Amino acid sequence: MEAPKLLLLILLIRCDLFIGKALGDGVTPDEAKELRDEVREMFYHAFNGYMDHAFPRDELRPLSCGGEDTLGGYALTLIDSLDTLALLGDRERFTASVEWIGKNLRFDINKTVSIFETTIRVLGGLISAHLIASDNNTGMRIPSYDDELLHLAEDLARRMLPAFDTPTGILVELGFGDNRYQSARINLITSTAGGGTLTLEFGILSRLTNDPIFEQVAKNAVRGLWARRSKINLVGAHIDVFSGDWTQKDAGIGTSIDSFYEYLLKAYLLFGDEEYLFIFQEAYKAAMNYLFNDPWYVEVNMNSAALVWPLFNSLQAFWPGLQVLAGDIEPAIRTHAAFFSVWRRYGFTPEGFNLATLSVQQGQKSYPLRPELIESTYWLYKATRDPRYLDAGRDMLASLQYGARCTCGYCHISDVEFHKQEDHMESFFLAETVKYLWLLFDLAAGPDNLVENGPYKYIFSTEGHLLPATPQISIVREHCSYFGAYCRNNNLRLKTLSPESAETNSSGSQIRHADSSFLSQSSYQSSPPVSGLKDPRTGESLGVDVRTACQILPHNMGQREGKSNGRKLGLAKSGKETEFHKESISREGNASKESCIYSNGKQS
Repeated sequence: MEAPKLLLLILLIRCDLFIGKALGDGVTPDEAKELRDEVREMFYHAFNGYMDHAFPRDELRPLSCGGEDTLGGYALTLIDSLDTLALLGDRERFTASVEWIGKNLRFDINKTVSIFETTIRVLGGLISAHLIASDNNTGMRIPSYDDELLHLAEDLARRMLPAFDTPTGILVELGFGDNRYQSARINLITSTAGGGTLTLEFGILSRLTNDPIFEQVAKNAVRGLWARRSKINLVGAHIDVFSGDWTQKDAGIGTSIDSFYEYLLKAYLLFGDEEYLFIFQEAYKAAMNYLFNDPWYVEVNMNSAALVWPLFNSLQAFWPGLQVLAGDIEPAIRTHAAFFSVWRRYGFTPEGFNLATLSVQQGQKSYPLRPELIESTYWLYKATRDPRYLDAGRDMLASLQYGARCTCGYCHISDVEFHKQEDHMESFFLAETVKYLWLLFDLAAGPDNLVENGPYKYIFSTEGHLLPATPQISIVREHCSYFGAYCRNNNLRLKTLSPESAETNSSGSQIRHADSSFLSQSSYQSSPPVSGLKDPRTGESLGVDVRTACQILPHNMGQREGKSNGRKLGLAKSGKETEFHKESISREGNASKESCIYSNGKQS
């Protein structure tokens, strides 16, 4: 392990070669407005290209100006773009799109689909748009709307339920219709992300339809994965859903695992379900103990923690944003700086960057318009208001404009070293990449959108869909069939907010705080697993409010005992900290004070 550690240290020291002083220029408020407008134009260049040349097929071929069906022939890009249209305030196109989907979209087809991709893109897009179109408080309510998208979402989810009928409860991919478990089509292997990234969409659907089955199967899948964790609380990348055996035992925070961590925390924030918080705390602590080589993350064997792969892969770039939500700002700042140094070196982040050779990993040279680094940039700016993140956003916008823009949209980059374009544009470019860029600059210019100024706090799904913490969605109900289920009965009790437990932000709305009793690890460790809606320690009913994501993690939770988290001490002793690293350390004290951020961007 010593040689890889030395290489990681060398790479950290060399970050200044990638970053330099380019982050010191500063984005003025007027320039932020111009950049926000440029991102809006970027969205419409791609969206109009899709509508003119690809609709109603799934995705746009932006170089040839054609279309292709990549998921199921569901007008995928339109569905994925719905809440971005609403966020931009485009009432006309949002209304027309919702009405077309309500009249024309059907799922009564016999086709094999990815349950994971269908859930986060299609189901999530339908649910998010339904919640916007049906609510006067969003400012985008459609008068003629009659829950058409909700009915489609329920129909789609019911068609996917057989996927969860496995001995482990972890889902398997299958086809719609009557072709369930055809031996030629079944895939017994599921990724950890694929099995653990359904809780938000399925949980909300249970609350909207008053049917707990959706939330129950999604939660059982998470339990099935967590029950098979290693003794050091790491999970592998792929698992056999029938035997429960791990088929790939590499543990990491990137490819095949990433959103498993993400949805643990976000399910707690949205639903107030302590079980998700407990699992997240344990999983996060293990990740920081065994995967974090400050400021990078590596892949290790889930059982022995032996180094398997010293690789930065682009999907890891969501992690600093997740750490902001968890209130763990300091390592997020350092990791984002390292990840962004790779972007600046190539103009994009390759799918894989080898930390041992300090070069693009062979076979992983592409950049498919991924949003993760932009997402983390938005969250770090939201938490710290540090102008370096606006500078980073400006650089990333310039890269997309000059390197990825093409005839009818924006192209995949097949090789980041030569900026070679490829004729494909994923739907998530409009659902996430453009959305987070626009939110970043809109926040700097003076926000005026339903996320920052609307009536609700929002959780973003892993596809960037807007999921509001409305009372119907966010309150844990009592006397249901299992912990976290939503049901209606005569014994519902909503936890009221006392003056002592709330503050008022600048817009006059109240901010709810986490109950500090949720944050104690020791109380969980001494209690049996949660079952039912009673606190197993006290026997009292649990009534939980959604609140700000403020300091969920105990202080320094990720640090190894007796030494600094990662390699910070070794670097400091060398006397070779980069200017960026020194500035990050000097800002950490102030940044952590502003880490109590949910989605209104205010300190709470």
